[in-house]
Amino acid sequence: MFIRKVKLSLLTIIAATITVSCICFTGSVAAQATIESTQTIKASVLTGIDVLQRDGFRQLSGQNIGLITNQTGINAAGIRSVRLLHDAHSVTLLAIFSPEHGLLGKLDIPLIENGVDPGTGIKVFSLYGSTRKPNSEMLSGLDTLVFDIQDIGTRFYTYISTMGHAMQAANEHGVRFVVLDRPNPINGITVSGPVLDEGRQSFTAFHRLPVRHGMTIGELARMFKAELQLDLDLEIIPLEGWQRTDYFDSTTLPWVNPSPNMRSLTEAILYPGIGLLETTNLSVGRGTDTPFELFGAPWLDGNQLALELNRLDLPGVRFIPVQFTPDASKYEGESCGGVGIEITERGQFESVRSGLEVAIQLRRLYPLKWEIERYDRLLGNKAVLEAIRLDQSYPQIHEVYSSDLQHFIDRRSQFLIYR
Repeated sequence: MFIRKVKLSLLTIIAATITVSCICFTGSVAAQATIESTQTIKASVLTGIDVLQRDGFRQLSGQNIGLITNQTGINAAGIRSVRLLHDAHSVTLLAIFSPEHGLLGKLDIPLIENGVDPGTGIKVFSLYGSTRKPNSEMLSGLDTLVFDIQDIGTRFYTYISTMGHAMQAANEHGVRFVVLDRPNPINGITVSGPVLDEGRQSFTAFHRLPVRHGMTIGELARMFKAELQLDLDLEIIPLEGWQRTDYFDSTTLPWVNPSPNMRSLTEAILYPGIGLLETTNLSVGRGTDTPFELFGAPWLDGNQLALELNRLDLPGVRFIPVQFTPDASKYEGESCGGVGIEITERGQFESVRSGLEVAIQLRRLYPLKWEIERYDRLLGNKAVLEAIRLDQSYPQIHEVYSSDLQHFIDRRSQFLIYR
């Protein structure tokens, strides 16, 4: 087994046309069917902002609006939603709201101040500063809040929390709420992982979702309204041309990094499993060229861990021993032994299972060094944490949360928009 220096992406380039196997749930979590579908590039996929623009912005006609957005809020031609709505004759854009990482998506700091959009001169209210929920001053004069941000399909990615808090604020202040829907980039059919424990909602866990929810932001908004009992005037401007089995690269929509360390579709696919690890004493590649495509620590033997993970013969993935030195974030400037992750068959790869298997092996190999308690900060499920602590196998751990997961799948079905 050899040590490889990591600089470039570990993912093999995927052809424009691929055959994908998707795991879907029918009736019970145990019942899994393999669906074979040929994915081709779809030039006709339109996001909510594209549909709104095509329709002459009639859904917002005569409205004073506030736009919740960031650098991902663009149309298929790459034009900012801020600019489109500012220039629309029938709409008055009065305020802009930005989420974590700011309006341009470049900030990785604890608190972000209010500002001004340089292109339009409109005030930007930070929803990642002194408040994470729009207040009465911010909403003054608004008829409608519009949400246009690209999510990545994982419970603990905070843009859906920003949406949920804004929906609550709109409900409290009698403001209409419109979601410009966007694809779930890691597909809208795969649902996996432990469901958040009741009572543990937070900014990284706004609602009782599994780690990978398989929903678009518009579908989540429908769920939030119903399950949080919001008396809200909610409208979804739906996608056109997108199907649930589609990954982001089956569209011709431009990829924009949704956050500083989410730099590719590969990393978005890996994030549900590997992202869970980053609250522990592991580096997940922040400060390298390939965050979430590798992980490690100064105390970790990458050869040993890669060997144990490859012995599991997990579907669609290969683990490679690496040595890396982050130039920022955790273990900055320290040499880390680690493991790189290569997705070999995307349609077979199970990101959450792979992440849980990594946790199982870390517990077995490093019971005194790996800080397992901190794993629960994003996992959000005490029973699953205890099962890992007790050295249970993945099938045993899956059984711990399978009932809750099936219940979520049943809940989810009534809010889906797309086939």
